[in-house]
Amino acid sequence: MAINLEKGQRLELDLPKFCVGLGWDPNESASSETFDIDASIFMLDERGKIPGELYFVFYNNLRSPDGAVVHMGDSREGLGDGDDELVVVDTTKISPAIREIVFVVTIHQAPEKRQNFGQIRNSYIRIYNSSTGEEIAKYELNEDFSNETKVEFGKLVRHGHTWRFEAVGVGETGTLQDYVNRWYDGN
Repeated sequence: MAINLEKGQRLELDLPKFCVGLGWDPNESASSETFDIDASIFMLDERGKIPGELYFVFYNNLRSPDGAVVHMGDSREGLGDGDDELVVVDTTKISPAIREIVFVVTIHQAPEKRQNFGQIRNSYIRIYNSSTGEEIAKYELNEDFSNETKVEFGKLVRHGHTWRFEAVGVGETGTLQDYVNRWYDGN
């Protein structure tokens, strides 16, 4: 039975391999422009930075260099039921230098299109067993992000030899580049 997480809640994960599904639906007639929402993953070291640009997994880099995080591709419209973007995580392959894996979602060209997460509904992040399809946990973003154009959905944190998922749900105004600037220092 899946656990419905609340903001800030943590869950120990004891699966070596699992999938992270992210989903959303644009509100009907919220904008005359098509919504292009992107899931991105930042693999952070003990400094809270990505150790190299290839540890930033997104629509233009679908695989981390250690093969531990694989983005299954960009969904440009978020239409239909189920996950809009999918990430496969294999904790047995994660570089020992990685301490956190952060999952963010941004609206591509939000300022130009005058779009925000207040125009999005049914946003969630869920974790499920990649072998059985069984859902382990789900975090639904129920907050009204009426001005925000980027949201940190959740993160995996190394806890000794295991990983813990934390439901974050923090929205901000800005672009994907702001997250890159925060977590990448060019080293």
